[in-house]
This record gives sequence, C-alpha cells and structure tokens, in this order.
Amino acid sequence: MPCKTSVTGVLKVAEMSWPDQNEVSMLTAERLAKYTNRDGKWKDSYDPEPNAVSQMDLVEDGDENKERGNWSNKADYILSCIGYAVGLGNVWRFPYLAFENGGGAFLIPYIVMLVFAGLPIFLLETSLGQFASQGPIRVWRCLPLFQGIGYTQVIASALVGIYYNCIIAYTLFYLFSSFTSDLPWRTCDNTWNTGDCVDTNSLANWTGNLSDRVSPSEEYWDRYMLSRSAGIGEPVTVKWQLALCLLLAWIVVYFSLIKGIKSSGKVVYFTATFPYVVLLILLIRGVTLDGALEGIKFFIVPKWSQIANAKVWKDAAAQIFFSLSAAWGGLLTLASYNKFKNNTIHDALIVALTNCATSVFAGFVIFSILGHMALKLNVTVPEVAKSGFGLAFVAYPEALTLLPVSPLWAIIFFLMLFTLGLDSQFTIVETVATAICDGWPALLRKKKWLVMLCIAVCCYLLAMPCLTHAGIYHVQLIDSYAGTYPLIIVAIMECIGISYLYGLRRFCKDIAMMAGYQPNYYWQANWAFITPALLTFVLIFSFVFHEDVSYGDYEYPLWAVTLGNLILVFCAIWIPGVAIFWLIVTPGSFMERLRKVTSPTDTWGPHLPQHRDERYANMANPSQGIGAKYTPNDGTKL
Repeated sequence: MPCKTSVTGVLKVAEMSWPDQNEVSMLTAERLAKYTNRDGKWKDSYDPEPNAVSQMDLVEDGDENKERGNWSNKADYILSCIGYAVGLGNVWRFPYLAFENGGGAFLIPYIVMLVFAGLPIFLLETSLGQFASQGPIRVWRCLPLFQGIGYTQVIASALVGIYYNCIIAYTLFYLFSSFTSDLPWRTCDNTWNTGDCVDTNSLANWTGNLSDRVSPSEEYWDRYMLSRSAGIGEPVTVKWQLALCLLLAWIVVYFSLIKGIKSSGKVVYFTATFPYVVLLILLIRGVTLDGALEGIKFFIVPKWSQIANAKVWKDAAAQIFFSLSAAWGGLLTLASYNKFKNNTIHDALIVALTNCATSVFAGFVIFSILGHMALKLNVTVPEVAKSGFGLAFVAYPEALTLLPVSPLWAIIFFLMLFTLGLDSQFTIVETVATAICDGWPALLRKKKWLVMLCIAVCCYLLAMPCLTHAGIYHVQLIDSYAGTYPLIIVAIMECIGISYLYGLRRFCKDIAMMAGYQPNYYWQANWAFITPALLTFVLIFSFVFHEDVSYGDYEYPLWAVTLGNLILVFCAIWIPGVAIFWLIVTPGSFMERLRKVTSPTDTWGPHLPQHRDERYANMANPSQGIGAKYTPNDGTKL
C-alpha cells in the first residue's frame, strides 16, 4: 500500500506532525529517507527531481501531477472523450452505412466489431497514457522500437486538424446563412442557380428522371458555398467568406484550449451535451412528420442476406474503429491527464457504449426526416439518402426547407454540426500540442498558450488550399489518405508491440496498479489475437478492393493520386524510420541493440513516485524531453 502511505504522509506534512508507527513500517528505508530529514523529522516538501513540485502544492491545488496538470474532475474527462469520439461521422456516415449494409442487420457486425476491435484498442490506449502520464510520443518509452507509432499519430492528427477545421468552417457558413426569413437554398431564383435547377415547388411539373434533377441545395453547396472548380489542378483563388469562417473557427478552438485541459474541460460541458439536445428535438419533430415511419423502416428493417457479405463486416469494423477515434493518439493524450488511480476499464465501456448509442440514435433522427422528404418529393427513401458531405450539406438542408419555420431548424442543425466538430478538433489540437510540450517540457510547458497559438496560425495558413475553389478536392484527398491506412497499421502495431514485446502480463500488472485489478481474459485475448487479426482483415480487404480517390463523378489526375499516396507514406514511414534510428544509435552488437530497444527505458513508469511499486523503484526522472539520453532498463524487476 505505498500509495496510501504516501498520501497519508502528505497530509502529515500539512499538519507538521509525526506519522504513526504503522505508516512508517509500510515505507521502505529508501523511500522514507526521501520524506525525512537527517534528524528523522518530516520534510516540509519533497522534491525528488528538479522539475517536480512539493507535495504540499499537490494537496493545495487538487492536482496530483502539478507539472502536467490533471482533469479537474472525472466528468471533464468523460465528456471530453465522448466529445472526441462522437463526431460528424456519427451523424453523416453511420446512418447511411447501416441503410446500405442491411439496415438493422448491420447492427450485428457493428456490435461484434465494437466488442472485438473498438473496445480493446480504446482501453489499451487510455491505459498506456494514464499509466505514464505522457503524450503519444513519450509514452513509447515502454518500447523504443515502436516509438514511431507516436510520431505517426501526431502527424496524422496534424494533417487531419488542418482540413477538419475547414469542415467546421463549412458549418459556420451555413449557420450564418440560416439567419434569414427564407433559406437561400430553398428556391432556384438565385444568381448562382442554373437552368437545370428544379425546386420542390416545380417538381410536380418535372418530367425528367429524378436522378437528373439538380436541387437548389446542391447548387447552393456546389456553385455558391464552394464555387467548385472543374478540377484540383485549375488556378483558383481563396474564397474570402470561407477564410473568415475558418478564422472564427480557429479563434474558438484557440480560446477553448488556451489553458489546456482546464479550459477545454469546461467548454465540453456545452459542446459535448448540446448535440444530444438538438438530436432529441429533431427526433421529436421528425417522428411527427408524415412519411417518417417509412424512412425509419429503411434504417432498421434487417436484410439478413447482407450479413454474409464480407464488405459489410469490413465497413462495420472500419466504422467502429474510426468512430471511437482509436489510434489517433487523442485517447492516449486525454488519458494522460487522468489521476493515476482512475479506472480506465469503466471509462472504456462508458464512452464506447455512448458512442454507439449515439450513432443509432442519430440514424432515427436522420431517416425520420428523410422519410418525410421522400414523401414530399414522391420518391423512395433510397433516392434521397446520402452520406458524408451529401447528407450534411445537400440532402438534409433540403429536407429542412420542407419544415415549418425552416430557418429555425437550419440554425439548430448546423449549430449541432458545429459543436460536434469542435469537440473532435479540441482533442486533435491538444494531441499535437501535448506531444510538442512533452518533447521540451522545461521550455514549453509553461508556455502552452504560445504553442497553441503557433499551431492555430500554422494550420490556418496551411489550410488555404482547402479554401479555394478547388478546396473540396484537397479536403477529400487528405481525408482519404491521411486518416485511413496509417491508423489501422498503428492499431495493429500497438497490439503486437504491447502483447508480445512489452509483455501482456506486464501490461496487465500496470493496469492493476491503477484500477486495483487486472483485465480479464476477454481483454487479454483480444489484445494478443482477435483484435490484430480483425484489423489485419480490414487492412488487407481495403488494399485488395482499393479504389482511387474521387469526388462524385470527378476522377483525380495521376499526380493528385500520387500526392495522396505520398501523404500516406509520410504518415506511416515514421514507424520503420524511428525503429531503424534507434537500432543505429544504440550501442552494442545487433542482438544487444535489439534487446535494448525492445525493453522499457529507465524513464518508463508512473510519473509520480508515490505510485511506483517495487518494479519501478529505481526509475529515473520521467521529465526528460526529446534529445535526452534513453537508458534501457535491465528488466530484472519488470
């Protein structure tokens, strides 16, 4: 019970009194000496390392880890995880995937993949981050050979953060456009409309095929908001309205993160809960509309024959994997600010189940209103159902024009999309900032506001190509290559590295130090066998049936596809690159070097001394930054 004794000792410091005999007997002579002076009296403060702080300070401000800080309370962390996991994909991707892949039958492979792929990766990452209180790069002191995983996660997050905020800017553009008495995408009487545009009022006289019809919302999205060019390579200029919306989005992100988790942990009380309020309002309104039941039937009625289709299982695995935001480094970053004794197993279950329930809930919301839209247009639900940008910015906005007081519903809907995107963007930026500050803690940790400012400015400037008339092509390109294959590879490597090199038994003991008990055989079997096997299936299936990126009917030129492949390589190359680097710079024969880089360094373990057991009693200062000497642990106590 060393942790209990240490906390008791800290309270004794505050009272400036002697500990009782039972407490003294529980401390080893070595650790007791750290807390007492030569005359045997308790020290006023304990400063084990130059960068550490007194235990008195830890008691006063409520943070265990004064150097990095902790979440103010458990709710901040849970809401941040839910906000990070529950994003735009839950609203604009899952409902369409379920409809396309067997309706209610899709829930079977979806739940199976949650149990055997999503949950295990979620717990693995949050446990690693919380145990060492380190970001996605330094946490791999447990296995230096795999430290490239952390670099891949940070770079992928940075690339996604560039374009993801552009999507948030799109929602702001639509949000501001909704503050009007008549939604601008309701009719075809605008300057940007063409002769092919047919609004709902003129649909009764339409004699052509519905598939050939161009809706006002589609032309608003394509010809006004995006002002989309014919291709990615055409000379274009920045659309200033989008540039201003993106600037506002980055200002909101920056000021929400200016104090790190202390400020973002409070903002998520609104941004993580508001979407549920909106979804509930939209559901109540949707189910009262004519045709809603038909739309919901298309969403939930099972088509059992689809379960035998391998693509359905691949889509289910990919959706649950990306929906939980696993392997991005964000979960690891959020967990690194937890207090050491937090139960990560309970957290994994809460967040994962909430995320999946949200996806199903959003499906009812989306298809109830799409069912009403199909009835109004006198078509079937499949003819109006879309995914991604097509759902969020074309189909659903058109559906909203069919509702009474449509501007009000549009404001509510796009405000919901805005808050959904913000939560995910918070963690994406925090992941990059944490990795940078952990790399140079003495220099940057107290200037995190400046790091955040530099990230915001750099990402804003780098996003300029995404704000041009060809911007949507750039967004689609980065999304297709930076946020797919590298992350699946990362998850597979995490499972293999922890299970077979770091040691599954050792990892379970580490979790027991935090949760009070070891993970059961379900978790262990998944980490060692089932999860990497399932993700390998997804990866191989994706490669075999890979299709080059496209946007609608537009096929990207060869140079753009090559650029996308280079983005993929740039994200993933760090995994073998960093491994080779450590094998080169580590002294000794090849086998000696291999043994050293597959063993934890002497700075690996719990960040605070009071949380270390005998296995980590000789641990060195964990506050060393990038460039510090990494000494492999001899492994005798691990």
